[in-house]
Amino acid sequence: MNVKKSTAITCAMTGLLALGAQMVAAPAMAAEEKEKCYGVVKAGKNDCATKTASCAGTAKMDAQGDAFVVVPKGLCEKLAGGSLQPK
Repeated sequence: MNVKKSTAITCAMTGLLALGAQMVAAPAMAAEEKEKCYGVVKAGKNDCATKTASCAGTAKMDAQGDAFVVVPKGLCEKLAGGSLQPK
């Protein structure tokens, strides 16, 4: 194998590895920038299961204390009725 071909393959592999690392790191960073906000969702608009509802989108009433929606970090406590802990 000649030097140019070997260098090209090495560069391509390095680029793919770097891209893979970014794809793994990006969701992890995005998750760190979000938080669960309880008590602010409209009926049927929650993001996950609650004590009284088995899956997302099944909150029975507006501002249900154990239903949450995922919001950008720092926003929840600014919302009327928002709480970082279930009510």
